[in-house]
Amino acid sequence: MKYSSQISDGRIAHSLRLQFNPIRQLNPETLSHILDSFSSGYLKPAALAWEAIERRDDILQGVAAKRKKSVARLPWEILSIDRSPEAMKQKEALEYFYNNLRATHACDRNICGGFALLVKQMMDAVGKKYAVHEIVYQEPMKNASGDFLLSAEFRFVPLWFFENRHGHLQFLEQEGSLEGIALDPGSWMVTHGDGLMEACSIAYLFKHLPLRDWLVYCERNGMPGVKGVTSAQPGSEEWESAKSAVESFGAEFNALMTVGTQIEAIDLSSRGELPYPPLVDRMDRAMAALWRGSDLTTLSRNAGTGASLQGDECILLEEDDACTISETLNQQVDVPVLRYLFGEGPVKAYVRLMPKTRRDLQAEIRLYRELYEMGISFSAEKMREHFGIPIPGEDEITLKK
Repeated sequence: MKYSSQISDGRIAHSLRLQFNPIRQLNPETLSHILDSFSSGYLKPAALAWEAIERRDDILQGVAAKRKKSVARLPWEILSIDRSPEAMKQKEALEYFYNNLRATHACDRNICGGFALLVKQMMDAVGKKYAVHEIVYQEPMKNASGDFLLSAEFRFVPLWFFENRHGHLQFLEQEGSLEGIALDPGSWMVTHGDGLMEACSIAYLFKHLPLRDWLVYCERNGMPGVKGVTSAQPGSEEWESAKSAVESFGAEFNALMTVGTQIEAIDLSSRGELPYPPLVDRMDRAMAALWRGSDLTTLSRNAGTGASLQGDECILLEEDDACTISETLNQQVDVPVLRYLFGEGPVKAYVRLMPKTRRDLQAEIRLYRELYEMGISFSAEKMREHFGIPIPGEDEITLKK
């Protein structure tokens, strides 16, 4: 465990100073190169591009934020596998750890928060495939019983600080380096996700190319031209007065002609439906479906069941995200912390996010009651875990039967 950051202020300042905008000239060829580099382990071009795309696309920014916040707002609890004194001590240690942790951003220390911010940052892996935190531990302290307690600061480190050319993430100590150093277990936390931004970046490209053409079309054909006809001689005072009147309309195309002059108009506007809006809408719906499940608009229009289907899929995604966050914390945080405090013995406590349930709790309770009346015994701890009921503390008032 380490009590100081491995990332120097100079390393961060150098990275920020040399950042570039990878989507300014984005086209199919450059995007293909960026995605191929990511697959080969060179993460920086894709990580910078995905960060900019997620921040700047109106639809993507909304659906990605909803996916992350829905999990960050879930309640959490510390569970123990039994009621032994060892399990209760471990439970107390983890409760102190997670209630006192601090989450921040390595490149922007103005960002700070607690457990909810940590979960939101971990959810960045859903888009970019990996989310990395450096763990900087605080000095241990003793509680009233004389046991040591521990907490830490989790620093979210952008993905462009790493490379993955050997099948595992490695930290790049210098900007521009190709070979990184290994991440120490217990001092770094890596969250793995679906990596939706690979598909979303393709949808972004094929959304903004027609958007750009649509804008050009509107500029050229959105305002009618103005034609003026006068009997005045060109260059005369009357001619100049008519010319000023025509120009004052502010149209992009205008003309002033003498009587009898003919101009043949070339109409470039579309007589039917423009091809741009359907393609833009298709890409928007694709990004929404990737992040939030079924596209509500399409399903409700075609089948009349969009709301219920999307609601079920959103809950399914939330449950899966909560499971991913819980398992990552269990393996990469709970185990190192408890073994540091209590030695190499069995781990008997862990943190768990509590997603919204789709289960019929009344039916489950009836089933368990009937099985109990038939003489089948159950573990009280497993029952509490199944229904999300935490074990009360020794000093807490409990309800009676």
